[in-house]
Amino acid sequence: MSETPTMLGERVRDLRKRRGLSQQALARAARLSHSTVRKLEQGTGGETRMETVRALALALRVPTTYLLRRDAEVASLPTEERWEPVRAALLRAPAAEYIEGDAPTPVGVKAALQAAEPLFSEDRFADLAVVLPGLLRDSEALDESDPRSRAVRCRLLQLTGWLLTQTRQYEAAERALAQATAMSADRLDGSASVNTTAWLLMRTGQLTKARELAARWGDDIEPRLSRATPDELSSWGWMMLRVSAASVRDAQPEQAAHAMRMACSAAAALGREHAPRGDFLRSFGPVTVALKRAENAAIADKPDVVLSLARKIPSGGLRATSNNRNRHLLDVADAHARMRQYGQAMEVLYGIQDVSPEWLPQQRYAQDIATRVIRKRRTLTPDMRRLADAIGVPL
Repeated sequence: MSETPTMLGERVRDLRKRRGLSQQALARAARLSHSTVRKLEQGTGGETRMETVRALALALRVPTTYLLRRDAEVASLPTEERWEPVRAALLRAPAAEYIEGDAPTPVGVKAALQAAEPLFSEDRFADLAVVLPGLLRDSEALDESDPRSRAVRCRLLQLTGWLLTQTRQYEAAERALAQATAMSADRLDGSASVNTTAWLLMRTGQLTKARELAARWGDDIEPRLSRATPDELSSWGWMMLRVSAASVRDAQPEQAAHAMRMACSAAAALGREHAPRGDFLRSFGPVTVALKRAENAAIADKPDVVLSLARKIPSGGLRATSNNRNRHLLDVADAHARMRQYGQAMEVLYGIQDVSPEWLPQQRYAQDIATRVIRKRRTLTPDMRRLADAIGVPL
């Protein structure tokens, strides 16, 4: 299922002819050299950078992923096989030879990454499985002595580590996040990688290690609240949330409560949601803290508290994404199920499925909730059957 220069070239050529374009006309529309288009279609000259693929896709009026690989092919792959090209790009990172005159540049890789960031925030996993190997390859080819190269490589590795943690590719995720931490420009930038690393450690049951890592970084970046910048408050607040989450899971409620109070202080000082440097993964503020308070209550098996807290969270406070509101809604569905409000539990799951159909099947939490509800029902509605099929619940 891996892409090759020949397959890419054939796809570009077929689309170009279908659009009634000559190679020169396509090159002009994509702002590329005629030589680049010719070599790409012939499958000669080496790899094609992602910036070039995106320029061709825009000129041909198709998604970039269409040129790289059919979405349906990727979506149908088992999870391990789907992410193999991404893992290979991270773990082996072979040196690539590019078409002459078409080598990656820091500006070009940054532009390609910015174009791909909505795929991360919208949980478009099939598209990411197509785009990421090329982005990782291009970023690896950059000159590491250039600060711009290190910055774009670091950001890409942060996002890749988060995605692979989300999809349970833990070894590759750990490698990506370790590299990102090592090449961070400063402590605040590094905290973005550490934030996800702490989450990875919790997902793999390493609660003490997660708590100690977040606490150590929290001590290092703790600001004076009266003088702190929004970025400093957000970064430190997230470290406190990670300490709290690890502690409550490790049956240390006092430590969890103390860290949550610190996070509340940071959120109060901010007074609103803030995303450091525009990073959706680090959006922090009063609403984020409220979501995490409900999550702690769910871990502590207090479904009534979860539902009480959920009713006070403004519905428009955060856009529904996997790292905030969608995860919170799973806690709400679980609380309804534990209170034997099975219809409400399923309605919440249906809502998540409508918003994030690729994310929900990755969540064992969702599978557990749906399984508990389904076992209580003698007959299943068509909606229940569709949900069960989508997230892998046996009937």
